[in-house]
Amino acid sequence: MAVRIAVIGAGYFAHFHQDAWMRLPGAELVGICDLEGERAAAAAAVHGVPAFTDREEMFAATKPDLVDIATPPASHLELVTAAAKLGLPVICQKPLAPTLAEAEAVVAAAERAGTLLVVHENFRFQPWYREMRRLLAAGSLGNLHCVSFRLRPGDGQGAMAYLARQPYFQRMERFLVHETAIHFIDTFRFLLGEVSGVTARLRRMNPHIVGEDAGIIMFEFAAGQTGLFDGNRLNEHVAENTRLTMGEMWLEASAGVLRLDGGGGLWWKPHGGAEAAHDYGWSDIGFGGDSVFALQAHVLSHLRDGTRLENSGRDYLRNLEIEEAVYRSAKENRFMPL
Repeated sequence: MAVRIAVIGAGYFAHFHQDAWMRLPGAELVGICDLEGERAAAAAAVHGVPAFTDREEMFAATKPDLVDIATPPASHLELVTAAAKLGLPVICQKPLAPTLAEAEAVVAAAERAGTLLVVHENFRFQPWYREMRRLLAAGSLGNLHCVSFRLRPGDGQGAMAYLARQPYFQRMERFLVHETAIHFIDTFRFLLGEVSGVTARLRRMNPHIVGEDAGIIMFEFAAGQTGLFDGNRLNEHVAENTRLTMGEMWLEASAGVLRLDGGGGLWWKPHGGAEAAHDYGWSDIGFGGDSVFALQAHVLSHLRDGTRLENSGRDYLRNLEIEEAVYRSAKENRFMPL
């Protein structure tokens, strides 16, 4: 029997959620809700499902088994609480909330009701990172000692930056780390394990936005490795689609270096040898190598078969604690242990 899915949100990124549910075996998209009626109706028409502007009306009419929240972060506490009161499991987009304290309240609302809360952190489900994790687990790279990522999507220049897709980006007081680098905090932990401390330098380069849009974050990991996130949203990296990977990554290990390019390609250079392509399979559809589809399939598997879950609300709070340490490090100009 199919799992019935109700989606709240019909903005730019929500359509990736809706499309993935339509393609997922065992899922049935039953309704789309958005406060903007025309936007809800347009999205619903694409998928042949009812449109709503009132969430309670959608819940009553569609009787979902799972609620997928794809709205800006300021709405998440109210929406998660409303779904949890009805005993409905929830997938909620990141950022989970505007502040760590409010994110803790979001998690607490689900836990009080005894309902499932999963954070829609899809970057770790991008196929290149899943393949990196597989290679590390197999010992193919040797002992990993350093990870570095250079973020250059090139979408943050000038007065029109972000307005076409997610205009609220311009008004976020915390931007690069809270909205974007949080993906890589999670992905670094997925690949290397727990973070033990951070040092950060952040700045704003585009005067037309409120928050920071450039910075460098240095990570220390509990197992002794190091990490580097070097990001700005103004410059571009070499890629046909600069938003596919958002940048380039290097995993440096005892047996050589694994490099991710801007087209999703992986390249392996053993010590003393030539770099060569590492072939692996992935689909260039949806967002980020169909990572939204992969995350949603992962949640369905947990609900139906009890498989191990990644990115529960409670587990995800650790990423936000690291985010807070990053901002504090930048403000106080010092290393922050965790």
